[in-house]
Amino acid sequence: MSLEKKIKTALVSVYHKDGLDEILRKLDSLGVRFVSTGGTRNFIESLGFACDAVEDVTGYPSILGGRVKTLHPKIFGGILCRRELSEDMKQIKAYDIQEIDLVIVDLYPFEETVASGAGEQDIVEKIDIGGISLIRAAAKNFKDVVIVASNNQYAPLMNLLEEKGGKSDIADRKFFAKEAFSVSSSYDTAIFNYMDNYEGSAFRYAEDDAMHLRYGENPHQKGTFCGDFNAMFDQLHGREISYNNLLDIEAAISLISEFDETTVAILKHNNACGIASRETVVEAWKDALAGDPVSAFGGIIISNRKIDKVAAEEINTIFFEIVIAPEYDKEALEILEQKKNRIILVQKQSLEGTKQFRSLLNGVLVQDKDLSIQAASDLKLVTNRPLQGTEAEDLLFANKLVKHTKSNAIILVKNKQLCAGGTGQTSRVDALKQAIEKADAFGFKLDGAVMASDAFFPFPDCVEIAGNAGITAVVQPGGSIKDNLSVEYCNEHNISMVMTGVRHFKH
Repeated sequence: MSLEKKIKTALVSVYHKDGLDEILRKLDSLGVRFVSTGGTRNFIESLGFACDAVEDVTGYPSILGGRVKTLHPKIFGGILCRRELSEDMKQIKAYDIQEIDLVIVDLYPFEETVASGAGEQDIVEKIDIGGISLIRAAAKNFKDVVIVASNNQYAPLMNLLEEKGGKSDIADRKFFAKEAFSVSSSYDTAIFNYMDNYEGSAFRYAEDDAMHLRYGENPHQKGTFCGDFNAMFDQLHGREISYNNLLDIEAAISLISEFDETTVAILKHNNACGIASRETVVEAWKDALAGDPVSAFGGIIISNRKIDKVAAEEINTIFFEIVIAPEYDKEALEILEQKKNRIILVQKQSLEGTKQFRSLLNGVLVQDKDLSIQAASDLKLVTNRPLQGTEAEDLLFANKLVKHTKSNAIILVKNKQLCAGGTGQTSRVDALKQAIEKADAFGFKLDGAVMASDAFFPFPDCVEIAGNAGITAVVQPGGSIKDNLSVEYCNEHNISMVMTGVRHFKH
C-alpha cells in the first residue's frame, strides 16, 4: 500500500532563500496554501503568493526577540496529528487546528557563525529552537508529513512535485524524514562540540558529505569517505579516488606540511620512500627518487611548490598513481595528463583540526594530533662531540620524517635527502638494519649521515650499528633508564647525540 498523501498546506520558515522561489511557484500552481513567519512570509508575498502569518494562526505575536514564533499547539498540532487516529482528528477539529502536510525549514547558521569568529552571545543566538523542533516534529510524523530540512533537499522535492503533482507515498516521506534527522543530528553535534570547547569529553562526530568509493582497502570490502574532499583539493585529471588513495593522500599532505623549503616526497603505503629539499622542484624530485626508485613505482608524489614543465618531464619518466602540488604550469599539466588514469590534484587547504579518530574494538579512540615540531633550540646535546657542518639541519629533517613513518622507525638522512628508512619493524635494531641495507642497495654512502629514531634506545646496540655504518650524529627523544649506555658509546666513538624529549610513535 502506497499510503499516498496530497500536500494541501505548507509551513515555510527558512533562513536561506536561494532556490526557494522555484519551489514556491510549483507549490502555488498545485494549489498549496502557505503559512509562514516574518521575513519568509514577506518573501513569499513579494512573489505574488498569498501567505497566512503564523501569528494569525496561533493568536500570538513573535516574542522574546524572535525566539518564540512557531512554538504553539496550533502549529505543532497541525504537524503531529495522526491522520489515521480518529481521536487526534477530533481534537484538532475541537481546537480549530489546521493540518500541515509539508514543512520547509532550515536552521540558523550555527557553524558558520562559530567559524566567523563571532562572540559567544552571537553564537548562542544562532542555536535554533523553533526550526529544530519543526524538523523533529515533521520527521517523526513522516506517515503524514513531508519535511524538507535543508535547501539541499529542494531538488528531490521539486522532482516529487513535478512527477507526482503534489502527492507523496510513504517511501517518499520516509526518505525526507531520514534526511531531516541527518540535518538535526549534525546540527546538535556541532553545538555540543562547541559547548565542550572541542575537548572531546564525549565522542560526537557528524559529516554530511559522503564519497562512495569503488571499494575499501580490498575489492571485497565496501568503502565510504565521509568528508568534503573537494574543499581540500581540485582534481584536474584521472580516475575516481580510492580508499587506499585517500590514505596515501592524507599521509602525503601531513608529511609535506612539515617542510618550508622546496621539497618533493614520494610515498608508498603511507610511508615516504623518498624525500629531498632542494633549490628547485626538479632537483628535489631527482634526489627524492634516488632514495628508493624501486618502491617509487606506482606511488604518490607530492610537492610543496608549483610543478613546472622541466620537473613534469622528469616525473613522467616513471609510472605513478597520484601527484599533488599547489600549482602546475600549463605545459606540466599537458605532460602529466598523458596517462589517462593518473590522478592530478591541486591542494587548496592544509589539514585542519587537532583531533584524530580511529575505530577500535566496540568504540573509537580519540587523541590529539601529533603537531609537535622540533626546532634547533629543541636539540639538547648530550654527548661530548658537538654537531658539525649541516648535521643539525639534517637531524631536524630526519626528525620530521621519522614522525611520519610507521613504528618502529629509523630514518637515515644526508644533505636533506632520505638515504633510507626502516619502517614498521617489531625491533628498532631490525628497523636500523633494514635502513642500512636499503641505503647500500641504492648506492648511498652513509659516512657523515645522521640517524633519527621515533623512540628511545633501551640499549646501545643501535648507535653501535649506526656508527659502524658511518653515522656521525643521532637524534632521539631520550627517556630510557639506560640512556647513559647509548651516550657513553657515542662519546667513546666520536658520535654526536641530541635528545628532544618528544617521542613520535606512529602505529
